[in-house]
Amino acid sequence: MSTALLSETDLAARVGTTFPGGEVRLEPWWVHLALDAIGADPADGPGHPALVFLVATGAMGWDWADLFAVFDADEQDGPMAGETATTVHTPLQFGTTYRVAGEIISARRKEGRSVGVFDIVSYRLDLIGETGDVDASTTNSIIFPRRRGGA
Repeated sequence: MSTALLSETDLAARVGTTFPGGEVRLEPWWVHLALDAIGADPADGPGHPALVFLVATGAMGWDWADLFAVFDADEQDGPMAGETATTVHTPLQFGTTYRVAGEIISARRKEGRSVGVFDIVSYRLDLIGETGDVDASTTNSIIFPRRRGGA
């Protein structure tokens, strides 16, 4: 568990950090399994909006531990999923290779009476189709609980 509290200056300096990114080809078998796993009808196919998050985070170029480490945190700190928003400009298609690009778009410190200090970090991941256009985006936040001086 990380014990140092990231300064607010260091937290703000991470805004604009880009993800390494990657590429993924949308295959029918994967879409079927992914939709079945989340309780969606596999017949919905690649146009199901939940796939935007799954495809984007699966090819963002970091695993979750890498992303948490950017903010001097790890899974033992108890990071939580916050808000999520998905925008689909063009429905995803079977057989298309998507390039994933993204960045940290905000990072702010807050304090609550019951939960104490926490950071809210937002990031956006874009799925860029073979034409070079952004076909879909997912914008999400992660809440990092912070403990001053230790656990």
